[in-house]
Amino acid sequence: MGGAAGVGVFDAPEHWALDAFAGSLTSLSARTIEAYVTDVRIFAEWTARGGIESPEEVTRTNVRRYVAFLTTRQYARRSIARKAAALRRYFRWAIRTGVVTADPTVGIQVAGGSGRLPRVLDRREMDHLLDSAPLVDEPEWRRRRDDAVLEVMYGSGIRVSELCSLDLGCLDLDRSAIVVWGKGSKERRVPLGEPSVAALRAWLDIRREALADDQGDALFANERGRRLTPRDVRRLVDRRSSVPTHPHALRHTFATHLLDGGADLRAVQDLLGHADVATTQRYTHVSRERLKSAYLQSHPRA
Repeated sequence: MGGAAGVGVFDAPEHWALDAFAGSLTSLSARTIEAYVTDVRIFAEWTARGGIESPEEVTRTNVRRYVAFLTTRQYARRSIARKAAALRRYFRWAIRTGVVTADPTVGIQVAGGSGRLPRVLDRREMDHLLDSAPLVDEPEWRRRRDDAVLEVMYGSGIRVSELCSLDLGCLDLDRSAIVVWGKGSKERRVPLGEPSVAALRAWLDIRREALADDQGDALFANERGRRLTPRDVRRLVDRRSSVPTHPHALRHTFATHLLDGGADLRAVQDLLGHADVATTQRYTHVSRERLKSAYLQSHPRA
């Protein structure tokens, strides 16, 4: 297929030009492109069962019925909202390129759910995660790797996918920083604290013992000597955490603790790699709630 690298050819009714649509999504990650195109393909197949073979034939009523159909199938609201967003993006592209003459998604609004963030870990929980005693008979290489992974995730706020894709060339430990490739293949430089740098240096001293020879410059290895995966990180966090949590919660905790400490919202946006400051503003609500809770629990006149 022409267009986005890393995305395979999509089967769909021929009039929908999904290969060309995928090729237009140059600012998105391969995974997001695949999700969008898959959502549109499924919609195209659904409309085809009703006798509609091209996007030009789709009406607003068809889109509304599709949303209702998804609701009856008990899809999560967030999932339905994402599918609707994919259709809106597709039809905006179809208008621009002349595939259709009218946009049937205009006026279609789907609530995306509460959008709640994972619970932020408190200081005691973070201390346990980062500084708990080694497990009995735990291999030294795994202990050093886990220390480095957790310190980098909490100390820099990078996404799990960004962490797993780190190579040796991404490190600049002399200047306490890493270079990260984020969503939409956007590069950003993220500072590291002293604990992160120290943990990385300790891991690098032993890294070659854990990494298979054919894994090149991959920074982190899993139990099989391959590049670390998001599933490996989930197991790592489960093993070390004192409370049920998720790897992404470390990113939320990073952002919330920065804002609690008085960091500027725009600075936090840059550190997280958010394209839109509105995404970062979600954390200000979490931070305000934490401050309110501290006030109610601590102030004698509360």
